[in-house]
Amino acid sequence: MARTRSENYDGIHLGILTNAARLFSAQGYMRASIADLADACKLSRGALYHYFDSKEAILFAILDAHIREMIEHVETAVAAGGPTLTQFQNVIRAIVEVNAKSPHEQRVLIHDLSFLNEDEQQAIKDLERQLVDIVTDLLVRLDAEGKIVKRTKKIYTMILFGIINYTYTWYDAKGGIGPQEFADTAVELFLHGFAPDGAGKAVTTNRREKP
Repeated sequence: MARTRSENYDGIHLGILTNAARLFSAQGYMRASIADLADACKLSRGALYHYFDSKEAILFAILDAHIREMIEHVETAVAAGGPTLTQFQNVIRAIVEVNAKSPHEQRVLIHDLSFLNEDEQQAIKDLERQLVDIVTDLLVRLDAEGKIVKRTKKIYTMILFGIINYTYTWYDAKGGIGPQEFADTAVELFLHGFAPDGAGKAVTTNRREKP
């Protein structure tokens, strides 16, 4: 007999993902049991299995939903148009804002992806690649000096993601710097640096002069 859906099926489904992400983030995926999950979600184990076949299925659903939400916001930012710099700024804002409201999901993505099976890992990595490709394309279009070449393209892109993807470890979106201001600061720092004009060139020159 086919399972029947409750009237609040979608709400309960979302609640499971939200509470499971919080539990995995705090306790670690491997240390969290089905009993822990049921308790965190205020459901019986039987009710939990009504929505997901396994703990791994919950993990996959968390990561899939998190990345797809980010891609949706990023694609919307690009579709809004405007100069490339504006698109780039809006894309970084979108990523920071999603991460700021979903720190548990971001922590789980970074730390627990390897616990999925190979096919599921690849599915998540394919989604991540879509996101990376959008950002890389914008960086290449912004690169008026030709610094980004085939050899360095991944390096530049991943340095940028390194700035904005690990904020869950320290950033408080409710503090004095909101997500939009944080994103704009990251864009400014990444594109223009921190040192006065000429200082960065001096550092590069000195490095090249070393034997």
